[in-house]
Amino acid sequence: MRLVLIAAATLAALTGAVLPACAKDPITVVIDRAKVMRLPAPAGTVIIGNPGIADANVHDRVTLVLTGKAVGLTNLVVLDAKGNPIADEVLSVSKSQEGLVTVQKAASRYSYYCTPACNPAVEVGDAPDHYSQATSQIQTRNTFAQQTGATQP
Repeated sequence: MRLVLIAAATLAALTGAVLPACAKDPITVVIDRAKVMRLPAPAGTVIIGNPGIADANVHDRVTLVLTGKAVGLTNLVVLDAKGNPIADEVLSVSKSQEGLVTVQKAASRYSYYCTPACNPAVEVGDAPDHYSQATSQIQTRNTFAQQTGATQP
C-alpha cells in the first residue's frame, strides 16, 4: 500500500497535478466584451497589471466592469480605502472564435467574422493588405462610435 501512495505522489508531482491550496482559476474575459465582477467590500484603488490586456472600470464601490483588450494574462488587485487587499485575481483574456472564418489563398490568409453576414476581421498573420484595410475600417468605425456616443446626453 505504501508503494502505491509513493507512486501516486510521484506521478502527481511529475505531471503538475499538485497545486497550492490557494490556487484559483483565473477570471476569463473575452476581447471586446464586458464582464461584471462583484467585490466583497468597497474598493478604494483598482490596479490592472497590464492595462494593454484588460481594463477595469468602477461601476460602483463594490462592482467592477472588466473588459478584455488583447489576448494574454494579467492580474487585478483591488485595495480598500486603507490600502488593504480585498481582491487579487489573475485575468485571462481570450479571443472569441464564434463566427470566425479563415480563408487560405495560396500563401495568404484572410479572416472574417460571419455572424451571419461576413465582415473582415483583424488577425495576426493575415495578408498585409487585408490586415491594413480591415484595421483602417475598424478604426474609422470606432472613431465614429466614440464621436456619436460623446454627443448623446
